[in-house]
Amino acid sequence: MDGFAIFLLVIVGTFILSGIKIINQYERGVVLTLGKFTGIRAPGLRVVVPVFQRIIKVDIRTNTIDIPKQEVITKDNVTVNVDAVVYFRVADAEKAVLETTNFIYASSQFAQAALRDVTGNVDLDDLLGKRDEVSRQIMEIVDVQTEKWGIDVESVKIQNIELPQDMKRAMAKQAEAERERRAVIITAEGEKAAAQSVADAAAMLTKIPGGISIRTLQTLEKISVEPSQKTVFVLPADLTESIGRLIQK
Repeated sequence: MDGFAIFLLVIVGTFILSGIKIINQYERGVVLTLGKFTGIRAPGLRVVVPVFQRIIKVDIRTNTIDIPKQEVITKDNVTVNVDAVVYFRVADAEKAVLETTNFIYASSQFAQAALRDVTGNVDLDDLLGKRDEVSRQIMEIVDVQTEKWGIDVESVKIQNIELPQDMKRAMAKQAEAERERRAVIITAEGEKAAAQSVADAAAMLTKIPGGISIRTLQTLEKISVEPSQKTVFVLPADLTESIGRLIQK
């Protein structure tokens, strides 16, 4: 076999091997024949005609798009920086290849615009307190737009909301004032409950003959434990009369 024949065999072998493609389980192959879409190839060993056909592999696994930090002015005129992440997958490989030059980049750009639009139409309190609801609104907007590109948006998550320093200080002061207010309320409720208990006890002692006197004697006993301790007090009139009657007896 001369050199030309060997060269010819190498060329033919290379030509045949170039038409053998392996599509992984998590991929779909979009086949173009002379530039025209002619079908989708499932996973496995696939053969195409070199030069005349080419196959474009599309990953159909769940993918993520990081939306970079966006400066947004909320509805109540507060400037914040917000970033998010989009979880999506290719639902239609044909549309993903034929309807846009780069479906990942296109989805990313539209997600950025949706993030600015939605967060710009809510108040800061809603943005902080209803983050899941705002994320859902962004997801619905992006999903409707990217559906024509064969993209299924699974979820959108707002990650960080960065506030201006003066706003952080104001919120910290507000939180501190709220904690102090709750502490005062709790203390006042405790004092009210204690006062009510004392009033109930006094009412009960009043109904019992000599009850107040007995309670006063118990109090005197408690405060005169130390012999060297001197205590000056004024006896109630009923207690004085009771003691007088006891002495007379």
